[in-house]
Amino acid sequence: MDDRTILGRINELVDEEHRLRTQVQAGGISSDEEQTRLRELEESLDQCWDLLRRRRAARDSGGDPDATSPASRNQVERYLQ
Repeated sequence: MDDRTILGRINELVDEEHRLRTQVQAGGISSDEEQTRLRELEESLDQCWDLLRRRRAARDSGGDPDATSPASRNQVERYLQ
C-alpha cells in the first residue's frame, strides 16, 4: 500500500463518518448504531495515520517505506497519547 492509497482510504473513512452523522440526524440509524460504527471508523483511521507516519519515518531515515506493515488495531489503540 503506498501513501496515496492510504490517504485515499483516510478520505473514504472520513466521508463515511460524515454520512453516519447525517443518517443519525435524519433518524435513519440510532445513535447506538452510529457510536458503534464511529468507534470502528476511528480505530481504522488511527491505523491508517499510524501506517502513514511510519512509512514517512522509514523514508526519512533512509529505509524502505514499502517494508512497513500496518500495526494491529489493538497495538495502535494502546499507544500512549
